[in-house]
Amino acid sequence: MTALLYRWPKAAAFGRVVPKTKFYEHASLGSTVKDRFVSDVRRITWAYKLAESTINLPGSGEVPEIQVFELEAKEEDVAEGVLVAIDKAVRTPIIFEIRRGEDADGSIRMVAAHKQLGAGAPKLGPYFSTGWQPASGDRDPLPTAIDLASMYTALLEPLTPIAGRAGENVSDVVGRLTTVRSLEREMAALERKLRNESQLNRKVELRRTLKTKQAALVDLTSATDGPAAGNRN
Repeated sequence: MTALLYRWPKAAAFGRVVPKTKFYEHASLGSTVKDRFVSDVRRITWAYKLAESTINLPGSGEVPEIQVFELEAKEEDVAEGVLVAIDKAVRTPIIFEIRRGEDADGSIRMVAAHKQLGAGAPKLGPYFSTGWQPASGDRDPLPTAIDLASMYTALLEPLTPIAGRAGENVSDVVGRLTTVRSLEREMAALERKLRNESQLNRKVELRRTLKTKQAALVDLTSATDGPAAGNRN
């Protein structure tokens, strides 16, 4: 699913350049990730702060604020390990914009992981991303929302490769996507076994199992909850 870039409100502008060393201080980084900060990142800017004081939407314990970080890539992209390190150092949810290239000739992708706040360290889901888009292209206004939690859901949902269902929040979508990825791995393993299996009765059993998992995958990736449309009476 392709999402456009957003036109962040001027009232939410923060514009603070953050030294890369700040993230070394807040996380136990291995040498590989530290090297990635050096090789991949030219500059980190804490660009916007979406909060009640800036966009007049109330926060909550789940989503007290939403930060927007701009990362300028030295080359083609920024490694995911860098994003994880920044996400772990900043407690509130983050939307990243990664920029490569120069000015109008450059391109940007928006990427984020669902961050769940609790008593301990925040829990990060998988990262989702748009494709690369022209830096000079048009931007969409922010989605309509009644609070920061619903804004966060609206910002993340277009990034996910499966459509949200009525009444679902981002946690539900992430949980469903995690199951989808697990099923896809299981199906790939079954297909390998099927190709290598010589006994007919075993092949029949593997095909039956594979068909069951394929039906479950259709259900999980459909826009509505319940049995796959092809199985409905």
